[in-house]
Amino acid sequence: MVLSPVPGGSTVDAVLDQLQAQISDGSWPVGRRIPAELELAARLGVSRPAVREAIRALTHVGVLEVRRGDGTYVRSTANPRALLRRLARASIRDTFELQLAYDVQAARLAARRRTGADLARLEELLRARDEATEADEFGAADAAFHLGVAEASGNPLLIEAMRFFIDRLHESMRAIRLDREVPEAGPAAHRAVLDAIAAGDPQAAASAAAAVVEPTLAVLESLAAREEAAAAEKSEAGAGR
Repeated sequence: MVLSPVPGGSTVDAVLDQLQAQISDGSWPVGRRIPAELELAARLGVSRPAVREAIRALTHVGVLEVRRGDGTYVRSTANPRALLRRLARASIRDTFELQLAYDVQAARLAARRRTGADLARLEELLRARDEATEADEFGAADAAFHLGVAEASGNPLLIEAMRFFIDRLHESMRAIRLDREVPEAGPAAHRAVLDAIAAGDPQAAASAAAAVVEPTLAVLESLAAREEAAAAEKSEAGAGR
């Protein structure tokens, strides 16, 4: 299959579709080095960041492998598009439910395994989060702190899962910063997570991590229940006409 320009206005999904098609039809077999980002961007008629994001998504699910200084290689012919679509369509509530699971275990492990370098980096990431003002900047800084906790866990699978998930968390936190109806945990709650990790207290770290997510999740669940009730009421009213 030959790569063709992506229609204007298309998302990264369109780039993913083309890259996956090259792999699925055997044009790029396992072990093959794929074209460089710059070449792919030119052939697809898209920005280099769009290509980079698509490659990163396929790398996180094991389809591609990036070898520093060498290039990107096909690692598997499996098609992860269903998983990627579900992730893209996940609600903010779905995102926070998953974040709760990741964050609690990441904090627990980080309290056991963190190094001095980990703590210094987490301090910097927390400072950046506290100082962020614009919604997009805040979303990125919040996601970076949570990823930093996962990286301090020392669990390679948890780290990769969190890296795969982090863009969705970034977007969710950006949306929450713009929506005053949904609260987000402030500096004190995040400081409690870092303090417990620094103290080497796994249980306190896990509890603090849960306390960061649970209040926001409770409001999201309440809003979802309200929307479901309104939809059911509207449906019943329509059926009674």
